[in-house]
Amino acid sequence: MKILIAEDDRLSRAFLKKAMEKYGACDVAVDGMEALDLYLESIKRQEPYDLLCLDIMMPKVDGLKTLKVIRGLEKQYATPPEDHLKIIMMTAISDVDYVKEAFKLGCDAYASKPIDVQKVEEVMKHIGLLQVAEAVAEEE
Repeated sequence: MKILIAEDDRLSRAFLKKAMEKYGACDVAVDGMEALDLYLESIKRQEPYDLLCLDIMMPKVDGLKTLKVIRGLEKQYATPPEDHLKIIMMTAISDVDYVKEAFKLGCDAYASKPIDVQKVEEVMKHIGLLQVAEAVAEEE
């Protein structure tokens, strides 16, 4: 599995990367603009990400705008729904409006901070990614 982590907080980014590396190769972005650059680069190389762990509150381009752009690009490229990037929004914000907006824009799941790795794993199972990662790990 190929994972992109977009998180502006250095400690949260390092923690999440360490936790997610057991499921696949992880790239990190410090803001939404860098996440979009890495996403587009992966599409051009025809090596798309399987999962994006996306913080809502980031500098330059926030997580909601990043989510909106990615879903727009998938529509523009006529990406089949089964090939859409799985996106888990991660934030310390408990504002229900942000969460509703994220789901309206097309996120697959939501995880609150501080990050609980066990809860993230449950979310990955729920959106169908964990079984894929486990099957790939068993084949290798």
